[in-house]
Amino acid sequence: MMSGSLHILQLPCLPGLPSRGSFTICSTRRSNKAINAISAALLKNLTGVRFRVEDAKHCKTSQTSFASFRAQCSNEVSIERSTVETVGKKPFVITTPLYYVNAPPHMGSAYPTIAADALSRFQRLQGEKVIFVTGTDEHGEKIALSAAAKGRVPKEHCDIISEDYQSLWKDLDINYDRFIRTTDSRHEKIVDEFYQRVHDKGDIYRADYEGLYCINCEEFKEEKDLLEDHCCPVHRKPCEFRKEDNFFFALSKYQKELEALLSSDLEFVQPSFRMNEVIGWVKDGLRDFSISRAAVEWGIPVPTDSKQTIYVWFDALLGYISALLPEDVEPTLDNAFSAGWPASVHIIGKDILRFHAVYWPGMLLSAGLPLPKMVFGHGFLTKDGLKMGKSLGNTIEPKDLVSRFGSDAVRYYFLKEIEFGRDGDYSEDRFINIVNANLANTIGNLLNRTLGLLKKNCDSTIGIDSLSVSSDNPIRRVASEAIAAVKEDFTCLRFSSACEKILSIATSGNVYLDERAPWSLFKRGGSDAAEAAQDLVTILEAVRIVAVALSPVTPQLSEKIYLQLGYSNSDFMSLSWEDTRWGALKEGQKMPEGQPVFKKIEIQMDADGPKENPSQKKKKKNKLVPQSVSQV
Repeated sequence: MMSGSLHILQLPCLPGLPSRGSFTICSTRRSNKAINAISAALLKNLTGVRFRVEDAKHCKTSQTSFASFRAQCSNEVSIERSTVETVGKKPFVITTPLYYVNAPPHMGSAYPTIAADALSRFQRLQGEKVIFVTGTDEHGEKIALSAAAKGRVPKEHCDIISEDYQSLWKDLDINYDRFIRTTDSRHEKIVDEFYQRVHDKGDIYRADYEGLYCINCEEFKEEKDLLEDHCCPVHRKPCEFRKEDNFFFALSKYQKELEALLSSDLEFVQPSFRMNEVIGWVKDGLRDFSISRAAVEWGIPVPTDSKQTIYVWFDALLGYISALLPEDVEPTLDNAFSAGWPASVHIIGKDILRFHAVYWPGMLLSAGLPLPKMVFGHGFLTKDGLKMGKSLGNTIEPKDLVSRFGSDAVRYYFLKEIEFGRDGDYSEDRFINIVNANLANTIGNLLNRTLGLLKKNCDSTIGIDSLSVSSDNPIRRVASEAIAAVKEDFTCLRFSSACEKILSIATSGNVYLDERAPWSLFKRGGSDAAEAAQDLVTILEAVRIVAVALSPVTPQLSEKIYLQLGYSNSDFMSLSWEDTRWGALKEGQKMPEGQPVFKKIEIQMDADGPKENPSQKKKKKNKLVPQSVSQV
């Protein structure tokens, strides 16, 4: 290598090095030894990270532009992480469960998807390249039975229910990037390759299995885990005895690896209290599990025995990988890995935590693939002490909620009122009270009051740059402190806490407006009127910041606020998290005629009890009984 020349290597992350970012490799000698050392020491272990190789003696780049992180790989080569270059970094991959299509979606399906969408919107504001994956799990005995009950063939049934999910996601403003269906032929090729890789590793064997089987869970159950009369604790239905010739995955082979993973990576399972559950399962001793079904025809055939089909979980989990494949590339594991794997976070219900935090890592270790960075198990939404589920028949229709109250109200209530990770309840009365108080009154009314005063006294025009508001101003200080904490909350999926902090900005704005009483100051004229004009700018800038920060949760409301502040749709669509900084509103900026950004839900009383104002709903359906919801 000639002195001062530039050499780029596309190499992955070494254990202990950051998983994203770029690195500069500086040679201490003017020779090719640096390249040789890298090739020998790193090439087999590193990928997807940009490296810059330079002669240290003639290096023109200031070393102060690099982070202090350093890993010595040899006497001749040092690797330093760049704080400015982001070329080659992996996308931020967010996944929901692949929802089972035995029945149409309910609020339990919508809940984690809303959360995943909020996280993806936040990460995009952060400048991340996001791949948001959702989809449907379409194989298995339960689906075949559901289709037969409707007089349909399984594929027809899957097509209908999968379309129901995609329609609901549109209603809820779910901005996903990939929708994977496990009946897709490209997914089947990924499953076949994965199965063959694990088989060739010697981790699949054949044996008889007998025991109690839950059709709804589609898995064999340990008798000690069942309720009275051998009832499944999840579905409250009796399990049936089965004896089958199956193929098994040797999960027990990875006991030590999984123990090491859980002890070394405390962030792998979140919230942290869920980690204790997973550690307990692993410490009890991992058991090999059946990965095929001899009696189920609706599924992907086992590559080594076409008379059996692959167990639904051994199939569906791979949807997270096959979803990453661009349409124009061959469906292989290597291509899927290059497209973005591993996932940054799996958002799933706590009832399928074992599959994602124990079975899935074992499968990936066997196949030699990287593990997801985090598995987040959210809680249940309950009714009568039971989690809501399609098999239990106690669901509510999210489409009906959206039709009656709007998508922003639904998104806001479930993310703000329920601590993500904990169990929570849905109450229609509380739903209406919360969205009215927070969105219509605290935020919407604050904006309308202020715009009204601006129109009356300032010709709807900003009189000063918002940046000229003193840094000691209480509203500016509250906003700055809240936003710093909100960023951490969103990063850690603390949606409820984030919403509370954002709301506190608007709450403080209302108090400030009442205390300052700018309507009175305007009447006095002179310097008092100038102070009043500054007060209005202060409030409007605070509301603008609220709109940006809350946009991952309430995208429609946030856009309406931005339009009310004189911005365009394209201005809103080009926002980044940097726009939560104080100082965007400029002198001379003209505000349009004020319009309500969130209409209050009006309740009328009739003989049957409260109901919403008919003028506010798009379509009236059967009255819903307040109930709770859960993850499938």
